[in-house]
Amino acid sequence: MVIPWWRDAVVYEIYVRSFADASGDGVGDLAGIRQRLPYLRGLGVDAIWLTPFYPSPMADGGYDVADYRDVDPLFGSLADFEALVAEAHAHELKVLVDVVPNHSSAEHPWFRAALRGEGRDRYIFRDEPNNWQSTFSGPAWTQVPDGQWYLHLFAPGQPDFNWRNPEVHEEFLDVLRFWLDRGVDGFRIDVAMGLYKEEGLPDVKDQSFKAASPIWGRPEVHEVYRDWRKLLDSYPGKRMAVGEVWTDDLADLALYVRPDELHQSFNFAWLQAPWSATAFRKVIDDTLATVPFATWVLSNHDVVRHRTRYEADDPGTGPARAKAALLTMLALPGSAYLYQGEELGLPEVRDLPPEARQDPVFLQSGGTLPGRDGCRVPLPWSSGGASHGFSPDGVRPWLPQPPDFGALSVEAQNGDPGSMLEFYRRALTCRRELLGSIPYTIEWLDSSSDALFFTRGPLTCAINCGVEPVRLPPHDSVLMATGPAADDRLPPDTAIWLRTG
Repeated sequence: MVIPWWRDAVVYEIYVRSFADASGDGVGDLAGIRQRLPYLRGLGVDAIWLTPFYPSPMADGGYDVADYRDVDPLFGSLADFEALVAEAHAHELKVLVDVVPNHSSAEHPWFRAALRGEGRDRYIFRDEPNNWQSTFSGPAWTQVPDGQWYLHLFAPGQPDFNWRNPEVHEEFLDVLRFWLDRGVDGFRIDVAMGLYKEEGLPDVKDQSFKAASPIWGRPEVHEVYRDWRKLLDSYPGKRMAVGEVWTDDLADLALYVRPDELHQSFNFAWLQAPWSATAFRKVIDDTLATVPFATWVLSNHDVVRHRTRYEADDPGTGPARAKAALLTMLALPGSAYLYQGEELGLPEVRDLPPEARQDPVFLQSGGTLPGRDGCRVPLPWSSGGASHGFSPDGVRPWLPQPPDFGALSVEAQNGDPGSMLEFYRRALTCRRELLGSIPYTIEWLDSSSDALFFTRGPLTCAINCGVEPVRLPPHDSVLMATGPAADDRLPPDTAIWLRTG
């Protein structure tokens, strides 16, 4: 059987505005990413995923797209994008790009025409609003001058498309073709479960991400992804798509990754699991029993960084637990999605001044919700300077970095065998070397209730989420560990890879 490249891939998410700034305006750009491709290849990842870089008024950091077939001058040009793809491929890195089909920017030509009364059926307008709320806080409806209201499940600058209009279908098939023709290897689909809303738009009592609710996960959406799959399959090189599907039901998640739909869907149950062996085992069992090709992710641009999450109830444990969670994740069958900066052990930045925050979650809630800026602070590449190497000397980044970021920079961690960065490099190298010799299945071994032991052929992974050391399972040698394991005992907040046979 030919194994598709994405089945076991390690994909690195790049939040474009915060990765690397080559132009000197304090905002990350495509040229900055291109300069850092050797770093990414050296880290040991297989692919990069770029968050939106399209023309946008930035009402939601680029997830409000005004033109789906171009590059915002803030990030460069179409020529810069094509050069980035070519150079990434030369470094043997695949390139995924974000596509945002649930909503556009209010500056999109279609919506500007709709405000003039032209083609209004491309969006969702009605004479009276229902009780739906924006996921960013406040009503999900805004009134226009002629008295009608339009739906925006996110910011007012992000009007929702009406996917019951065939024009919307054809538009997005053409958008996918545009980027496939420029060599992209796949797409990450934003709000993949949200395209259709129940006809009649009834009021709701509960707006959470339930399977087949009036707002999320309507069954009609699967025909969209069947059409997209046919398009992807028509291109050479095993192009793929991964969906951002928020649902409280793994069985519902599995519907998106049937053989004729999406290739993968993000496994947010793993990201949401607390520091608990019991919780981890349940997510692993449920995932492997439900979806054909698993994905694992610990952090992304929408959530509090996992180092900070894990130490919420036990200060100081974050770095150790982050290492242990990563090593466990990399031992599981499937692909792993990393978020930029986690390889540096970056924490959530919680003390950003209100005047610096730009996330619409913070702005729409009147500051009562912190928003997502804290996980989007630009990366530190060097120990000193106004931006720790993110921008050219003297330029301050679009979000302020904490003073201690220099100690976590790539420069500070390079070559330090005890650093988080060097640990990621070793773990990813070891994983790559093991892939050809381990099956796409796991077997559980007996362990205490606070620990997990599982095998994949000759590889055994053990993690201790408890407060007391646990005895290791039988093994022949140690491949990797996140901390010292003396006398065949694994300390708390530690994971280890063992070889048997």
